[in-house]
Amino acid sequence: MKSIAAQSSRPRTFAQAFAVQVRVTGAILMRELHTRYGRENIGYLWLFGEPLLLGSVIALMHSGQTGHDGEINPIALAVCGYTIFIMFRGIVNRAEGALHGNAPLLYHRMVTVFDISFARAILEAAGTFMAFSVLLSLIIPMGYASLPVRPLSLMLGVSYVFLFSFGIANIIIGLTYENRTLERLVHLFTYFMIPLSGAFYQVNWVPQPYRDYLLYNPFPQIFELVRYGQFESATLEYVNFTYINAWILSLNFIGLLSLRAVKGRIHLS
Repeated sequence: MKSIAAQSSRPRTFAQAFAVQVRVTGAILMRELHTRYGRENIGYLWLFGEPLLLGSVIALMHSGQTGHDGEINPIALAVCGYTIFIMFRGIVNRAEGALHGNAPLLYHRMVTVFDISFARAILEAAGTFMAFSVLLSLIIPMGYASLPVRPLSLMLGVSYVFLFSFGIANIIIGLTYENRTLERLVHLFTYFMIPLSGAFYQVNWVPQPYRDYLLYNPFPQIFELVRYGQFESATLEYVNFTYINAWILSLNFIGLLSLRAVKGRIHLS
């Protein structure tokens, strides 16, 4: 970090700026890994160990169910849904304390509030996706799932979950920096989103008119895309890409404005 801060000249080209951004993000990632997990017990393996354990428990809870419509195995549905939902929960839940624990990093000229938020979100996303990959690789030989039939659609859906979560997290960072009351509502919000996310069910299972109400929320549409990437029988009937993109662009734009606003309220002692 000292070598980054010691640079006397600002980047003059996009390539130079990008290289600095990569170095800053990498340095924050390593600091966050060491601070959060340390080197005791299994150390950095907790990065995906925690979501792996949670996903395993949820999968076991669904092991006694029969196959869903279209022969989607309930264990595969739970793994595909909940482990990806953990990404949203992790990014959003950790947003409320992002600045309080990392404000000293802002002494370094190259480090910004966005860098801190982005690095933490990348860390959560990496751990979650590793856990998803491990669980999927375990249940495939057991006959509960198959390889993703449309891997590009699956990756697009996971990317949407990340961007959706990142936009909300940035808004939360701006709103909760000086408001302890709102901080306490963040975890409640993520629990409230579990039944509204569509992570544990397909949209076509929801009867009308509640289905139409549910689809005002873009999150179930994103999980429909994730399932479309994983399962042969899944469809894009309830996925509106224009609507999803509009939500994600709006959330991330508001999130960036929120980070810009909170930057002027941070006082370093």
